[in-house]
Amino acid sequence: MDTKTEDKDGCHYNKTVKFFYEESGKNISDHWRNRDYVIVSLGMTVCFIVIFSNLLVMGAILKNRRFHFPIYYLLGNLALADLFSGVSYLHLMFHTGPWTIKLSKHQWFVRQGLIDTSLTASVLNLLAVAVERHQTIFNMQLHSKMSTRRVFIIMIFIWLVAIVMGLVPTMGWHCLCDLEKCSTMAPMYSRSYLVFWATLNLLIFSIMVAVYTRIFIYVRHKSKQMSHHTSQMRHRETVFNLMKTVSMILGCFVLCWTPGLVVLLLDGLGCDRCKVLRYEKYCLVLAECNSFVNPIIYSFRDKDMRRTFKDILCCLCPWGRNAKSSSEVQFNTLDREKYKSRTTELTERSNGTLLIRSEDTPVSSEKWK
Repeated sequence: MDTKTEDKDGCHYNKTVKFFYEESGKNISDHWRNRDYVIVSLGMTVCFIVIFSNLLVMGAILKNRRFHFPIYYLLGNLALADLFSGVSYLHLMFHTGPWTIKLSKHQWFVRQGLIDTSLTASVLNLLAVAVERHQTIFNMQLHSKMSTRRVFIIMIFIWLVAIVMGLVPTMGWHCLCDLEKCSTMAPMYSRSYLVFWATLNLLIFSIMVAVYTRIFIYVRHKSKQMSHHTSQMRHRETVFNLMKTVSMILGCFVLCWTPGLVVLLLDGLGCDRCKVLRYEKYCLVLAECNSFVNPIIYSFRDKDMRRTFKDILCCLCPWGRNAKSSSEVQFNTLDREKYKSRTTELTERSNGTLLIRSEDTPVSSEKWK
């Protein structure tokens, strides 16, 4: 894939990245402009936020036993895909602008493949979440009875498919042997691959929206049939809140990625008057922002997740650990004082058998002599 490779008939294996950019009509600068500095600075800032926030989500799911269910494992895998997306975009920031000229063709394919892999992993995770929610809601369950082993097999399968999809252009679906089919936005990608990839993702988006629409209709219909018993009302609210959270995640993903996929599709179809390069950077930034939206949704929608975030941040900050430890000591001291005063009061009332009942201690009896 580098310039040392000998050309075959009709192929251009020994040409540089700059050659393909010039052939496709995409401008590539050999010096840094103010616009490049702004894009790279903002991009790197967003990438670090994405990486930190999704590490926080993964840590919360591992730390809190309340989240040890299939739906949260899949959402954790989605956070891993967003984390991978942040790493992919960070890699892109270090290989964009004037740095692009210095890339070999192999490095260029790796750069693009990382982004393709992260998007595919996110889409497949959201599809798995949609199927899991459909199964549990229609069986009137809060959490799936699927085994942890099966969930992890699904997660591994998702990443295998995502990696293969990222490697497809490198394995042969490119335009190195047919310059007329080269994309404008991705100058070494074949237009047919962009059409396939964008159409497939848009189709999956449509399927997920249809699945969630059906689930919402079913939940609203069932909620009207349920009695006003307290336990049933709480179960319904819990199910509905979890559905809202997952649907917000899906909605933000579709809103952030659809413009970019549409632009890719137009480029793949060879729409010259669409001027796809004008919207390329904006679509890329919008897609990148999606990766740190999910932790914000978790924070606002799930009290337990928000509480776990605070616990993790307090453990990471030295002042937070000191404050937490001092508050725990104070609480324990006050608790002991209350316990002693209560015990003394009860002892004075009775010289025989003493029964102590509280929310924090089990029922116990003690003979006082």
